[in-house]
Amino acid sequence: MIEAGQTNAVRDIIVDCTGPDAAAHIVEALEDLGVKLLEVTDRTLELHKGGKLFTGLSAELKTRDDLSMAYTPGVARVCSAIADDPSKAFEYTIKSNTVAVVSDGSAVLGLGDIGPAAAMPVMEGKAALFKAFGGVDAFPICLDTKDPDEIVEIVKAMAPGFGGINLEDISSPRCFEIEERLVNELNIPVFHDDQHGTAIVVLAALINACRLTDRRIEDMNATMVGAGAAGIAVAKILMNAGIKSIVACDRRGAIHSGRDGLNSEKQWLAAHTNSDGRTGSVVDVLEGADLFIGLSGPGVIRADDLGRMNSDPFVFAMANPNPEVRPEDAAAYVGVMATGRSDYPNQINNVLAFPGIFRGAFDVRAPKITEEMKMAAAHGIASVVSDEELRADYIIPSVFNSDVCPAVSRAVAEEAQREGVARTGAALAPAS
Repeated sequence: MIEAGQTNAVRDIIVDCTGPDAAAHIVEALEDLGVKLLEVTDRTLELHKGGKLFTGLSAELKTRDDLSMAYTPGVARVCSAIADDPSKAFEYTIKSNTVAVVSDGSAVLGLGDIGPAAAMPVMEGKAALFKAFGGVDAFPICLDTKDPDEIVEIVKAMAPGFGGINLEDISSPRCFEIEERLVNELNIPVFHDDQHGTAIVVLAALINACRLTDRRIEDMNATMVGAGAAGIAVAKILMNAGIKSIVACDRRGAIHSGRDGLNSEKQWLAAHTNSDGRTGSVVDVLEGADLFIGLSGPGVIRADDLGRMNSDPFVFAMANPNPEVRPEDAAAYVGVMATGRSDYPNQINNVLAFPGIFRGAFDVRAPKITEEMKMAAAHGIASVVSDEELRADYIIPSVFNSDVCPAVSRAVAEEAQREGVARTGAALAPAS
């Protein structure tokens, strides 16, 4: 109650709606009842007012002495120390704990090519997740160019101020070239989360699904729909984990070496998967599969299509917001179900991976994130679910589980040390 009068009252009412269309219907219904609406606000838009990030100070500036050390003349001594030994930038600047979240806005969530300005809220959100879950400072940087050469040169030019680069929402196939070039030309970690974050969490879910059902990853037959950046990364990490049979599909069906008109990423899939040369639709190649991985869009398969799979299959339907098959419909056919949504069990969410991966890489100052470090991250995520907790609706931990980031960061750091890519030899603290 905001205000009560003799004949009228002013109330502030919060309504949880399924979306803007539902909100509009509620407003219309209230007006039909004769309710006078003084103001209608969108809580999500309100949350974003002024942006979601701000800068802060790690040292107070209250006296002349404070100022003389933080800025002139004292700062000159720090600059000289870094000029003599550039590695000291990791000790005396924010570089050691700072990621640039870089996008051109060409492949944003389910929105597509919306441009750099419209992509900023997503990049701010990514930066917020880095801080909230990994204690990593991140800056959103949206570039007004789609030219791979320009993007590479811009990122290289600004790299001295950052300890790592997280590429985000850059359309394929350009994202492959951009990441590969930056990995080769920079001496700090470069990570395209849309590819590798998804792949890492998929592997973590598969590890625990196999653990739950006493199966071996090496014995699994996988059917995958979605042949973009994430599809290639998932295929690579699953093959590194031991899967020998993957059939990848797109809208035209199974991808195989005999198909014409394949783009570069689909050519890679044709050369490295589907060794039996299977053809047909995604439904056709579900026959004999133990694992379905969806990285495409809603309604790609019907629930009864899952009956073609081997008994008690794993179905990871990750299209957002609507999965390839509804979990409610699929329940009768699957042994383990996972989606990309937070309102169903077993959410395959990249936030389980990227904060801990960068945290671990930063902790040992690794100059890159290797394939083995990605595998270690997947095992780190999986390890958070204990034998006592493991069940069909809990193969992957919640994003709010505070044990996830320490487990992932420790696994990544230890693997970096094992491979000899760590640049610091400090002992790691035990995982909490």
